[in-house]
Formats: sequence, C-alpha cells, structure tokens
Amino acid sequence: MIGGDGGETPSRSELLSMVKKHSSSLGRTILDEQDSTDVEMDSRFWHDVFDLYFIRGKESRAKQDDDIIFFVRKLSSYKDQINDNREGASPYFVRRWAPELDKLLGDVSNDVDWRRSFYLNLIAHTSFSVTVAICSHEVLCNHPARQDPSLSPIYKVVKVVYASPSRINFHLDAKKEIETTPAYPDICFAVDDFDSTFDAVVLSSTDHCYCVLLNVHDGAAFPSPREQRDCSSTSNSPLQVDTGSGTSISSKITIFSGFVSYHMVREAYIAGKSHFSSIWSPGSPGKADRLYMKGPGGHGEVEVAVAGVVDQSNDDEGPFSPVMVSKRGFGVGTIFRKAVAVANVAARHAYAAASASSSYNDEMIPLKCCLMSISLPWEHIAYDLLYKGNPPVNL
Repeated sequence: MIGGDGGETPSRSELLSMVKKHSSSLGRTILDEQDSTDVEMDSRFWHDVFDLYFIRGKESRAKQDDDIIFFVRKLSSYKDQINDNREGASPYFVRRWAPELDKLLGDVSNDVDWRRSFYLNLIAHTSFSVTVAICSHEVLCNHPARQDPSLSPIYKVVKVVYASPSRINFHLDAKKEIETTPAYPDICFAVDDFDSTFDAVVLSSTDHCYCVLLNVHDGAAFPSPREQRDCSSTSNSPLQVDTGSGTSISSKITIFSGFVSYHMVREAYIAGKSHFSSIWSPGSPGKADRLYMKGPGGHGEVEVAVAGVVDQSNDDEGPFSPVMVSKRGFGVGTIFRKAVAVANVAARHAYAAASASSSYNDEMIPLKCCLMSISLPWEHIAYDLLYKGNPPVNL
C-alpha cells in the first residue's frame, strides 16, 4: 500500500512520477494478458494512487479544484448495464467528494476501473483554455517549424474550457436546445456560449486560416510550486512551474493544434448547403451549419458552427459587443472592441465583393466560424499531460 504502515504520504509530484513510470500502455486499446502481473495492471496500486491524489489529498489542493469525483466502470460492468437495457447506462458515474473513499462507494467499489478513473480525474481536474484565431495562410506556411517566435494572428479569442466525459449536443435552430450524452472514452471541451463568444471570428479573405489551439495551464496535472521545489524526481517532467519572472506561473503545453484554410471551410460549407438547399436559402440568411474537422493525425474532432455573413451595410452599428480574452486562468481581461470592429467591417467588404462576383464558384463568401466543441480520446490527453515536453504553440 502506497504511503501505508506509518510511512510519509507521497506528494503529488512523487505520485505523478510513480504514475508516469507505470503508464507505458497508454494508447494501447487492449493490454496483453502477459502484462497482468505488472504494477500497471495492479488494481490496488491505482486505488491507492487515486485515494491519495483526489481524496485524502483534498485539503492540500487548490480551492479551484472541483468537488465532483468521476469513477469509470469496468468494461464488464458497463456491458451488463447495456445488456440489461438499463435506462441511462453510462461508462462512468460521479460522486461528491468525501474524506473516505471506500465509504463513499460502498459495494460499488468492485465495479470501478481504478486506472481509468485516475486518468479521467487527472484530466477533469486540470485547467484548459482554447484559442481560436484567424491567421494568414501565407504566414503560417512560411513560419519556421519548432522555433520559439510566436505567430501574430489577425484576430484571436481565448476562452477557458472544461474537460468533461459528457458531450453537449447543440441544436442550431431558433430554440438552441441542448442535450447531454456520455462521450467517454472521448473527452469533450464544449463552449456553451459559442455564438456570442466567437461572433467576430469571420474568415473574410481567401488568405485567412481558421486556427484552433487547446492549451493546459493549471490544475491537478501541475504540482504546486512548493512540491516542485521539494521533489527532484520531476526534473524531467514537462509539468513545470515557470519562476523566471519571480512569480509562480504554471507553464502551458498544447495538446491540440490545427488549422484549416478558408477554401477548405468554404468547400465544406457549400457542400453541406447544397445537400439540403441553396446556399442563400430564402428566409434563412446567415443560418449556421455544423461542420466537423478532424485533428492532426486523425486525433480528435473539432465541431464548428459556420454561417455565411449577411449584408449588414444598412444596419445601425450601435455599440460593439465586447469580446473577453483570458477571463480566468491567466489573470488578464482585455476587451478587443477595435478588433471586433475591424472584423465586422472586413466581413461587410467581403460580402460586397461576393455579391459583385458573377460566378458562384468564385465567390468570396465571408464565413463566421463559432467553435462549439473539441473532442479528444482520453489516452491522447493523459499521454500529453505525463510525457509531452514540447513548448506550447504561441499565438
């Protein structure tokens, strides 16, 4: 038993070192029977790590940690639920934090996959932010790979998002209803207010690219500054604290980065519209369609609401709606009123150019792109949290 027999309770840094040492099978869907005696397959090891990290270590954790604890069911238990046609069958369940793990679960403890439950909570209790940016395709293509200088986007929005084993399905009709379904083994990062958050993200030039980044910057996967100083065993881990400026600021890693050109978005948008009706269907100007974009290497999926921007040249502009950048996590709140104005003006100019075009196939259609969600396999995220050492992508 970890930390038992009167021994000192390991710090989070030490526990992460143990987990890293025994996580070689991440990414493998099925583990070989010959590995069943390894520590990685030892249910008691993962039970104890889970207990120390998320239950008994509760008092020492930062206040922003959620008190919701996730438990992943063993595959056999989940299949039994499905075979019995139980309503609301789910691969996981949740409990409110309590000081004693075994009392919290009771007999249900036998149905828990402790290894997967640890990883799910490590992800769910880590802080993430998404960056959506419009960049120049020419600049992206000419940017040297793996170099520190950051790109300068034409426009960007940064938003705090939360990891969840549930998927939110947004209805893009007038009612804008939502429904929630289990996503696990995928992890979903949804943006509830996507339509207002990304209202000014408009691709208004054929040189524009739609860029999406998902960064990690705080939370359970990052030991506290005190633990970092006390534990030398994490010196090779990417989960470091940047103290070069004299202030303890958690460094970031990027676990998803991808971009698509304006032409790719336009083609997908037109294909979707043509399947149902004319791209400028009467009575529904600016109606959004749902597009899905696969991540680099086929990992992950980005769900975007794309709409053609209608001509607003005769509308009264009124006050611009502020777009908040980095409301939480980075400690800086900036209102980009000027950027919103530029985006709106550019969209109107692009619309005018599109209207003047005689050929439909050559039209420059301004497209508003509102990110709704990012989905990634939990193993992809867990692997990056433990092993990824590359610097974050900067925009």
